[in-house]
Amino acid sequence: MADSRIRRLLAFDRQVRRDQAQSPIFVHRRDRRFALDCQARNETPSVEHWLEHLERVGQVSGSGGTWSKPGAPDETLTRWQRLLSVFAFSGLILGILTMTGLLYYEGGQRINLTALLAFAGLQCLLAVFTIVQSLVNWQPWHRVLRRFRLGDRQSPLKPLTPAMMARVAHTGGLCFGLAGVATLLVLVVIQDLAFGWSTTLSTGADGYHRLLTMLAWPWQQLWPAAIPDLALVESTRFFRAEPDLESTEPGRWGQWWPFVLMVWLFYVVMPRLAGLIVAQIQLHIRARRALAAHPGMVALEYRMETPTVDTGNVNHDGADRPDENTAAQCQPLPDSQVLICWAGAGDPELPDSLSAGHLLTEQAGGQCSLDDDQQTIERCAELLKKQPEPSVTLVARAWEPPIAELSDFIEQARHHWPEKTRIALLPLPNDHAQPTNPQTTRPRQLSQWLRFAERAGDERIFVSQPDLRSPQSRAYDRQPEGL
Repeated sequence: MADSRIRRLLAFDRQVRRDQAQSPIFVHRRDRRFALDCQARNETPSVEHWLEHLERVGQVSGSGGTWSKPGAPDETLTRWQRLLSVFAFSGLILGILTMTGLLYYEGGQRINLTALLAFAGLQCLLAVFTIVQSLVNWQPWHRVLRRFRLGDRQSPLKPLTPAMMARVAHTGGLCFGLAGVATLLVLVVIQDLAFGWSTTLSTGADGYHRLLTMLAWPWQQLWPAAIPDLALVESTRFFRAEPDLESTEPGRWGQWWPFVLMVWLFYVVMPRLAGLIVAQIQLHIRARRALAAHPGMVALEYRMETPTVDTGNVNHDGADRPDENTAAQCQPLPDSQVLICWAGAGDPELPDSLSAGHLLTEQAGGQCSLDDDQQTIERCAELLKKQPEPSVTLVARAWEPPIAELSDFIEQARHHWPEKTRIALLPLPNDHAQPTNPQTTRPRQLSQWLRFAERAGDERIFVSQPDLRSPQSRAYDRQPEGL
């Protein structure tokens, strides 16, 4: 029942479903390794070799046995085998009962050849209908498939169902025809059958003989004795109203059995055998097309043709956030003499709480050139050398992370400024221009500035939180209690 192509299709579908639970990286690496091994052996990668490779490494899905082993259990194929057995057994029983009924003879009547020919023609039409049904991919067997639980729409055998059902039907019809032939031969041996022909229509012996000769054309060279002559046709016609049937020689009534046998073989058995062969060819073609059109086949070919990039670690850290913990802490903002706005941090204008009280305000970084930064450092150095406790406030945008340019600027400034100069990094939030509703710098933004100060390795470089209140408010907070 289940040939190798169908088993290969089912095994491939099971393996594709099993691979969906595996890691895509693992499946890609496995199939790419298989393709490279085939290339080294000068072999063309195929589904059959792929399944055999997975069988060797113990990754073929299935319960016992291998995919190509004839006795390998498969639930779907078992149900198809059960359906085939039911049709074959039913064909045998019906063939015996039908031929027994057609050849029923009790001695007082003749076995009508016209009824036998009509029934053989009906069986031939049924065989042709089943062949056409399979060729046009029509499925009239829905109830039978539901009864045997074979109507799964997700099954890989769905494109093959009309051809498989046609093969089942032709198998039942073939068993029906062979059982009829066997029953006919047995009854010819154990009984004295009397054949004759009769019809209600006005048909003469000559016309009936021409019809029989035309029907006997396929075996006229194979068995000439199975072709009835005109004398036999004329002498074996009977009428039910005729009282005397003994005018014909008794031996003539039994000479029809070779013709009946050949009619049954050529018009009942042979059409079913031809349909079975056609269905088998269709199954091979459609199984190959279904395997080529399987969604997993495109993915398999892509994995075998595409190289893999092994990073050495299956788990990537693209979604992991960096470690933001740091030992550095924010320190109070000192009363500095110099205010430097880094990379346009003073645009828009700084609040009065930050800009007031400084002897010198400068711009650096951003659109300023290196010469401008150098001149800023020198002007600040001249002022800081005159201060007993030199201090600089460097204002920057909190949402812009500190870069190497800022680190170079601070390193260069430390070579020109007094050694004890304190540098306060002041990251400003987005809404620093709205003193009526000020907000502090976000913790995630502040943490990157704290790590920057910690990497500097100098306690004189620290981070401060901006105080956007007015000078009067800060002075009021510094008043002693009780005043």
